[in-house]
Amino acid sequence: MKNSERGVPSSQCGSSSHTAEYEPLTGPETPTEMQPGDILIDDDTASSQDDSDAPPFSWVDYGVFGFLGMAMLWAWNMFLAAAPYFESRFQGSPWIEANFQPTIMTVSTATSLAVVLTLTKLQRAASYPFRIACGLIINAATFALLTTSTTVALGASPRAYFAFVLAMVAATSVATGLLQNGALAFAAGFGRPEYMQALVTGQSVAGVLPALSELVSVLVFPARRERRAAAAPPAPRAEGKTSAFVYFLAAVAISVVAMVAMVPLVRHHKRNTEYRALNQADDDDDNDITAAACDEDGEALRKAVPMSVLFAKLQWLASGIALVFITTMFFPVFTAKIRSVNEPSSDTAAPSGGSAIFGPDAFIPLAFFFWNLGDFGGRLSTALSAGRGLGANAGHGHGGRPRLLFKLAALRVVQLPLYLLCNIGGRGAAVPSDVFYLLLVQAPFGFTNGWLCSRLMTSAGSWVEESERAAAGGFMGLCLMVGLAVGSVLSFSITGI
Repeated sequence: MKNSERGVPSSQCGSSSHTAEYEPLTGPETPTEMQPGDILIDDDTASSQDDSDAPPFSWVDYGVFGFLGMAMLWAWNMFLAAAPYFESRFQGSPWIEANFQPTIMTVSTATSLAVVLTLTKLQRAASYPFRIACGLIINAATFALLTTSTTVALGASPRAYFAFVLAMVAATSVATGLLQNGALAFAAGFGRPEYMQALVTGQSVAGVLPALSELVSVLVFPARRERRAAAAPPAPRAEGKTSAFVYFLAAVAISVVAMVAMVPLVRHHKRNTEYRALNQADDDDDNDITAAACDEDGEALRKAVPMSVLFAKLQWLASGIALVFITTMFFPVFTAKIRSVNEPSSDTAAPSGGSAIFGPDAFIPLAFFFWNLGDFGGRLSTALSAGRGLGANAGHGHGGRPRLLFKLAALRVVQLPLYLLCNIGGRGAAVPSDVFYLLLVQAPFGFTNGWLCSRLMTSAGSWVEESERAAAGGFMGLCLMVGLAVGSVLSFSITGI
């Protein structure tokens, strides 16, 4: 089957001037175009569709995309998991202590949304690797400043430090917007859904590792816990720096390693572009292959796809991903407020041994860890479902059932009341069990987030034309950011709980 019959865009390097028109989804939920590995039924005959134009699968590319996904959300999860450290720096200002978490989330999501919205409109000739690199550089610089802040100006007032933290949040949010738009579109442009799966799985790893890093650093460097027993008032901020220093420094290393890992990925992408061009040339000898059709990254000059067109094709998936994260944004506020039912009393000496993990400094990162562990399990399960392996002959993905996925996203709201049964603010719990909180509230809520996010994101490419996949990846990232922004604003409604 020739590429002209498969909907290969005229804007692609070496593509034909003929493109298949999009057919509206008026019937059953069937993808708009056949994918490699799907079966084409024509009258009384059936044949497997040609898979020759799909670029080869690369485990190196898969691993790099996974690492990029981790770097993409590392900053976001770092600010959430570092809540105990920030709380220690905000002592003396009751309003900041009560509202810093939703304020951080609102600044972060609003900034990222503005960046992604701007970048989504700039599709044609966009250099997605350049956007990714810029995001990583900004993250590295910002984390370096945060690392420095743990060793200097420890006597700064809560308001001054809060302003500094919000500035850092805004900077990392610009970086996240660049990474989100660049990486999602770049992965979609490869034409292999395995790489999108790697991105979303890497994002969940970005939740697990920062929380685990914070937990370990608190237990290994117990200065913050010891300050509770200290008699001298100047000690708190002076002693609580070592674990945070190690924690923020690790974020710098993540960004630097991700920049290095981008080098082979860009090379492979250029080679894949040449691969597709050669296949197109074999299918259409009348087509002239010229380098002028490509930008400096070897990518085809893309046609600009209006967001209204993308939403018409992806309305259920786009609305579903937004709804998932609107609901999810309530969990960080609950997590920062819920205490262990075994927490040592405030009038005792600093906890030691096994009881140390029940103190807020360790228990809050532990709770974030369990949520993100569930999220990781949900995303990973989609990669292992339906008997699909990861390799050169893996299927090209399928469109899923958008309406069903949207309904499942809406049902997640019923999980939120379970938090009210836990030990919020140390006032007692209707179900006095840390096991109930960690294993039956946090982990399942994370699992539904990860499973739905992965299914929604990886299904999008099957409902648009091949020439629209990069734009669709960026558009789904935009809808994700809309959900985060709306959810972070709504989370203010529970700050006084």
